Amino acid sequence: MDSLAAAPGTGPSTSPLRLVRPARAPRRFEDLPADRTLVMGILNVTPDSFSDGGRFEETGAAIEAGLKMHYDGADIIDVGGESTRPDSVRVSPEEEQERILPVVAALVKAGVLVSVDTMNVSTAEKAVAAGASLINDVSGMAVDPAMPELVARTGVHYVLMHSRGAVRSSDPHARYDAVADEVLSELTQLRETFYAAGVSSEQIIIDPGLGFSKDGSANWELLRSMDRLTALGHRVLIGASRKRFLGSLLTTSGKAAPPLERDDATVAVTTLAAFHNAWGVRVHNVRPNVDAVKTTAAWKG
Repeated sequence: MDSLAAAPGTGPSTSPLRLVRPARAPRRFEDLPADRTLVMGILNVTPDSFSDGGRFEETGAAIEAGLKMHYDGADIIDVGGESTRPDSVRVSPEEEQERILPVVAALVKAGVLVSVDTMNVSTAEKAVAAGASLINDVSGMAVDPAMPELVARTGVHYVLMHSRGAVRSSDPHARYDAVADEVLSELTQLRETFYAAGVSSEQIIIDPGLGFSKDGSANWELLRSMDRLTALGHRVLIGASRKRFLGSLLTTSGKAAPPLERDDATVAVTTLAAFHNAWGVRVHNVRPNVDAVKTTAAWKG
């Protein structure tokens, strides 16, 4: 094991800036397990994310949290510096980069496979230069026209997520006649812009965008359409973790369950997504979801 220092909480120094480089940490997608659904850990370096805003706003705390998720079994750490909850305020690309780039660089140096959660081309480009292997772009149909060229030029993997309208305002665009048909059609349409820029099919990961311009019934319908999503021929990422539609499902005494009480339901969705061949799940609480995908893989044989 490389001697950058002890793991957080295990040695004489617990400084998150003195990192361990795990002996067999996957640095490339080619090294990731192919026999089970992957687990992507969510690392919000923000003061205002809906579930854990402010917990990892400081760089050192964010690095330590990312390492803990890695040691808990996360295959990929998704680092984001801008919240997309409806009442959040947009930040400049410069502020976003100031938040996340030191975290990305430190985690990559420690041997972690890193994704960057951003809608900004300039942030994505600098994160890739710092070692990120995946761009997770939630802009949906409003994707920056420069993004396909960047993905083609750098050769990174790219999450193509469905959304309509501004990502912070879901209700005006949450009307569908046949949500699965429309989401599949719009993802296919958006995919063509990436193909035209020279992006290969193998670079693209599909995300139906649960909770983005979709109400609870639409989210459940999309989850029931997993087979149709995988039939598009791309890897499928499911991001249901702690989302509002799970809180509504768990309503008691007229009150929806708060985000931190939605983890068990998240694990249930992870298990079903894994059973239906999702490539990955994006989650806040890593360890139980790792257990779920391993258990599902063993069940499926």
